[in-house]
Amino acid sequence: MSFTPVVPFGGYAGWKFLERTLPAQQAAFADDPARQRDEDYFRTQIGSIDTAEELVADRRLLGVALGAFGLDGDIGNKFFIRKVLEDGTLDPEALANKLADKRYLDLSKTFGFGDFAIPRSKISDFADKIIERYENRQFEAAIGNQNETMRLALNVERELAKLAARDISNDAKWFTVMGTAPLRTVLQTALGLPESLAGIDVDRQLAIFKDRAERQLGTSDVADLSRPETTEKLLRLYFLRGQTDTSATGRSAALTILQSRGTGTGAILSLLV
Repeated sequence: MSFTPVVPFGGYAGWKFLERTLPAQQAAFADDPARQRDEDYFRTQIGSIDTAEELVADRRLLGVALGAFGLDGDIGNKFFIRKVLEDGTLDPEALANKLADKRYLDLSKTFGFGDFAIPRSKISDFADKIIERYENRQFEAAIGNQNETMRLALNVERELAKLAARDISNDAKWFTVMGTAPLRTVLQTALGLPESLAGIDVDRQLAIFKDRAERQLGTSDVADLSRPETTEKLLRLYFLRGQTDTSATGRSAALTILQSRGTGTGAILSLLV
């Protein structure tokens, strides 16, 4: 039986529980035979893929590739994904550069089919890096099935750290935040900004995001947002302002689930009781 992540309650208290139990829950989740078979297949086969056409033709490989970027829902959009991959990212007119959702840009840049004569999938450690991303994303998706706010919180910790490390201007980082739906949702909620903000001029949106971040988080520098203490403050505001407990499991239900999992969940159980 595969492990289902446990989110016994919502809000900030639920987030702190998830933080404490995260290593044990991730380890239990990773121990899934079906997922491991897909990962093993990706590890052994991706190095033989030379073109975007070959990748999208192999549904099993494509599932892991898209899953690593949170784009699982596009598994059936083969022509679209092939176009994203084949265009690459170097040409400003490339499809990935025109899409508001920057996950497609990340996908295309990571695989490199349209940017290089030899794609990055040929690099020796490529498969391991994609599989690590895939495991993290699949765990987050499973968390999202219990509580979507928790999924977004897990995502923002990782993505802010990646964004902070990029060699681009602070404004460019903010535009990336604004164009990446999961990041935008968390920041917009935490800063108390309305959804209607998306309807105004993008430069005006940028100014509002930066001003509100400066006043409520003490900084408008995206790199600073990735610092543990600032990320913690950001997530506290996110849960307090957008608290919706979508987890239908109560405390007793969570205990029942944990007790039924056997080996590997004792540490999680001890933290809950």
